[in-house]
Amino acid sequence: MLHIAFESPNQPEIIALIADLDAYQLTLYPPESVYALDLPSLMQPEVKFAVARDAAGAIVGCAAVVLSGEYGEIKRMYVKPEARGMGAAKRLMTALEQATRNAGCSSMVLETGPSQPEAIALYARHGFEQCGPYGDYRDDPLSVFMRKAL
Repeated sequence: MLHIAFESPNQPEIIALIADLDAYQLTLYPPESVYALDLPSLMQPEVKFAVARDAAGAIVGCAAVVLSGEYGEIKRMYVKPEARGMGAAKRLMTALEQATRNAGCSSMVLETGPSQPEAIALYARHGFEQCGPYGDYRDDPLSVFMRKAL
């Protein structure tokens, strides 16, 4: 049984999980193509940080949404490899979408990379479609931009 809740990212287990995510992304992409938010950025009031915990209370995944007036941007989506297939990513996505709707945003956006086909497939299953760069992003062959109208 998984439990999803919005929590502070400033917890040792979450900091370690994010470090695992960073290390994984740096095996796929050069540093200049990794658009990760650091801990102080994740702790800003416009960020909702969702945590997935297993039945024993151990953290198995996380995801954040940065809320602006126009859209919610998904950041820091990660599920530990040993916990994949349990539905954590789907439940995290549902929580982020609800938070985005509650904030009055009309769409959700995200940036991922072409070396993460599982992530792209997950987002597509949740109604995201590929689009061009948004916000401050530039077109980058190592970026895949996606958007979902709410």
